[in-house]
Amino acid sequence: MVCLVFVSSLIACQQEVEHTAPAIHDRDSVPVMTSYGVNALISDSGVIKYRIVTERWEVNQNVKPSRWIFNKGVFLEAFDEHFHIYSYLQADTAYYFDQNRVWELHGRVHVLTKDGLRFSSDELFWDENQHEIYSNKFSRLVTPDRTLQGNYFRSDEQMTKYFVSDTKGSFVKGDMSSGGNDTMRNVPDTMKSKVRPQAVPRPKNTSIPLTH
Repeated sequence: MVCLVFVSSLIACQQEVEHTAPAIHDRDSVPVMTSYGVNALISDSGVIKYRIVTERWEVNQNVKPSRWIFNKGVFLEAFDEHFHIYSYLQADTAYYFDQNRVWELHGRVHVLTKDGLRFSSDELFWDENQHEIYSNKFSRLVTPDRTLQGNYFRSDEQMTKYFVSDTKGSFVKGDMSSGGNDTMRNVPDTMKSKVRPQAVPRPKNTSIPLTH
């Protein structure tokens, strides 16, 4: 409660005015954890295998679906048994939906695999339950012997079997699986049946553990 005093030829106390803030209902979207300046090593079975670097890491279980939020960017890298980096992933913004085990990455997404494939796009989804990675935006793949670009991308988790639609780029002779504008590389029949859907809905719940 605040009493405002107005000074003129006479001094008078005006009517009292209350200043209130909106009520918080059901804890709204208050995160259960927020960490800043994270640079952490993660072990699996007692062996250091991963590093996560991010300016801000928020864990929020009060929004639906619950998620981890990396809205200041994220960088993940993987180590071999000799502690050499063999793979990395980075993005400007990332969400991990822990209930459905799905990563959602946006903005300058870059991936390097252990086989030397370099992937870049403005969007990437990683569904751990389905063991698939996909993007509905323009993507570019560079390998030691070919370059591919397309508007739809789907692959397995290791990016060794992948599909790119509406492709353009350079290819090794005989690498094209058909005479059309779609290219498949070692894509199993189960994955071929899913390619080029009319729309890929965003998962209702998603989350991705850093260790397996």
